[in-house]
Amino acid sequence: MEYYTLLLLGCIVGMQHALEADHLAAVAAMSAGKTSRKAVMLRGGIWGLGHTITLLSICGILLVFGESISPQTESLLEFFVGIMLILLGANVLASIWKRKLHIHFHQHRDGVTHIHAHSHLSNNSSDTRDLHKHEHTNIGLKRALLIGMVHGAAGSAGMLVLAAAANSLGNALGFIIAFGAGSILGMTVLSFVASYPLQALDRGARWLNLITTTSIGCIALIIGSLRLLENWSALS
Repeated sequence: MEYYTLLLLGCIVGMQHALEADHLAAVAAMSAGKTSRKAVMLRGGIWGLGHTITLLSICGILLVFGESISPQTESLLEFFVGIMLILLGANVLASIWKRKLHIHFHQHRDGVTHIHAHSHLSNNSSDTRDLHKHEHTNIGLKRALLIGMVHGAAGSAGMLVLAAAANSLGNALGFIIAFGAGSILGMTVLSFVASYPLQALDRGARWLNLITTTSIGCIALIIGSLRLLENWSALS
């Protein structure tokens, strides 16, 4: 296989890899309740960067020394991904609880039923300014980088198998870099697309936003729990 064809293949596979369920759940959980388009795209791109850093570091070292990752180590890394997803999902649900968001149904005299979601937290001007300032100074990039690095470590065993098919160390490293570039591009584009419905939800009915955010947290919990169960037998 020609070198540039190998790089193109790596980039395409990396873009597809970014669409895996656990990756989507992690990025969605990071973006829940924070729907600035720039922030969502940055988190997606930084996730891909963290993913690439660990893939290139781990796989590069192992390829140089001709080593591999044992199945038990691979299961342990996947187990950590499960724990991370559970923590992300729990954090989303905890943020809803802290804001004391809840839904009320009420019916008017004309028989029309309305749904309202609201919070009982104080909303004075100083609190609002503090929250606004915090939103602009902390958009979760460090957390996105760390989550991407955990995902990258978990995927290093599979990447070694793909990279080992290259006929030289240089080609193998080039494939990994192209794969990483594809994952960064794929997650950034996906985050850009996802920012539109997220912003529409943010501007729309508050109860719908609450239900969507809760669903994101629950999905992250479910995917994380399944990942734990899948890898528990290999560790016990």
